[in-house]
Amino acid sequence: MWKFIKRHKLLCILLCILAVILYMVIGAIVPFVHYKKVSDKTKNEIDIVNEVYNRETAVDRAKLLESNLSAWEDRVRLFHVAKERIILSTFDMREGNSTTDLASILLKKADEGVKVSILVDGMNGQYRMRKNNFFFAISSHPNIEIRFYNPINLLTPWTSQGRMHDKYIIVDDYAYILGGRNTFDYFIGDYPTRGKSYDREVLIYNTKHGTENKESSLYQLETYFENIWNSKYCETFSNDESLRKNEKVKEQIKRLEDHYKQLENEKPDYFTTYDYEKDTVETDSVSLISGDTGIYGKEPKVLYQLEQLMLQAKDRVIIHTPYAVCNDYMYSVLKNVASEVPSVTMMVNSIENGDNFVASSDYRINKGKLLKTDISLYEYDGGTSYHGKSIVIDDNISIVGSFNYDLRSVYMDTELMVAINSKKLTKLLSEYMGKMEKDCRKVINSTEYEVPEHLKIEKMETKKDMAMRIFGRVAQPFRYLI
Repeated sequence: MWKFIKRHKLLCILLCILAVILYMVIGAIVPFVHYKKVSDKTKNEIDIVNEVYNRETAVDRAKLLESNLSAWEDRVRLFHVAKERIILSTFDMREGNSTTDLASILLKKADEGVKVSILVDGMNGQYRMRKNNFFFAISSHPNIEIRFYNPINLLTPWTSQGRMHDKYIIVDDYAYILGGRNTFDYFIGDYPTRGKSYDREVLIYNTKHGTENKESSLYQLETYFENIWNSKYCETFSNDESLRKNEKVKEQIKRLEDHYKQLENEKPDYFTTYDYEKDTVETDSVSLISGDTGIYGKEPKVLYQLEQLMLQAKDRVIIHTPYAVCNDYMYSVLKNVASEVPSVTMMVNSIENGDNFVASSDYRINKGKLLKTDISLYEYDGGTSYHGKSIVIDDNISIVGSFNYDLRSVYMDTELMVAINSKKLTKLLSEYMGKMEKDCRKVINSTEYEVPEHLKIEKMETKKDMAMRIFGRVAQPFRYLI
């Protein structure tokens, strides 16, 4: 044996490398080959229809954050009013202009005694935040803690696919923001970047903040956060206060402190009391829609709840999702809803307009299956990739959150949506969605469209077109990972 190894060192090394690669690849994909079904237990426990259609006036009021600038504005306003605690949960957090703005305020609030908890998906956190003094400047503060959800461990590849896709902010018992935006310039603020993405969030204001009243949906979200934050899947990024003595970290702290003063001087209107009672609309109910929070394959609980709500529609259902990657169950949900509701439409990015190469490659191949569900399918070609995840049901139900109509959101990632029973909010959301749909072409079949006269479709580069066609076919056996 040893003689063979000595004679064939290169071959043995290559075989070892191959064995390691197979171990990692097989370990990462095998646990998710089988799709879980909605259990009878889940069906008996969940009563989302009753929660949402409870038509008593809620203590919560709502506001849509439709632009990246509005997302920045209301984050700054809410952080400013914090007195006890700020929670920031995000799939991806990167250093940049908007993050510097927000981090400078968080550091200031921490100096004032506010407890700040930041939860970031482990894969993105490890890649973007490890060994970055900007984030050490934040985490080394005694009142700030950053934790990663399910950091990647190469020795246990079967744990690698469980990602935390939730995005929300909670400030005291005052208000929260929930939607699809990640925490960097691509999604927040109006700073110049190489690219931007349209997205959507909703701000929920608790009119009973500061009282003993616990009816607000904010407490649902707080409980959800605590369950993940304290779970075995989360680990602290760094809470080493001695890093504050490190010269490079001290430079970052000083930079953030100076930046806060500059921001407060240049944008004083955002650092005053803001009337959220006036800037929000009333609701009849606000309910959180969530699924399992573990790192392995999940029951499709979020989609099941969305289906139950869509089946209540009398006239229409409008679905906006960046991309659609479906299995038979997901197609059956759409077909079931389309058979019961007079008008069901779905808007996705066109393959030319979207920024997700993998999802677009799959959509291109399976578009025909979507059309067989009898929904009306539209492709957005507005020139900027669309990242919003929203549903409108009739004239009174608005649903906003992080859930994409794809296999990862249904079976693998943690996801949150918030369902709001409010005619005023739904009217506003319908108008925003309608504006997006003006820049859409209607899909007739896999190759034909109805194209508005004003819409110019950018031709895809030949190299990208060929790469997408090839990748889409090759990836079909592994599409459950998309």
